[in-house]
Amino acid sequence: MGTAFDTESLRRGIESHDAKTLLSLYADDAELRVVDRNTQPSHPMVMHGQGEISKMLDDVYGRDMTHKLEQCVVQGDSVAYTESCEYPDGVRVLASSMMSLKEGKIVEHTVVQAWDE
Repeated sequence: MGTAFDTESLRRGIESHDAKTLLSLYADDAELRVVDRNTQPSHPMVMHGQGEISKMLDDVYGRDMTHKLEQCVVQGDSVAYTESCEYPDGVRVLASSMMSLKEGKIVEHTVVQAWDE
């Protein structure tokens, strides 16, 4: 059996705006795909490796907003979770993630997110 995924670090990283902790959950060669209103399914934003993923995490978790891990399910080498966020002006974001793991580290991560209009 592989190494267990650290769900507590996921929660702590998200809710404490700790991009460094979140980055530590990814494999060196991980891929992160983001689908939203601007990067639709046929042309998602795709980041490869910790370097590119780090820039996105620093941006998102460096913003003045709250982040909350709502649900997290781990089954074998798959993790699914929802994250709710809110900007100070009341605009909300909901993100749903599905991740594949190898030896307890994220190797593939797809995020689908929606904002208040």
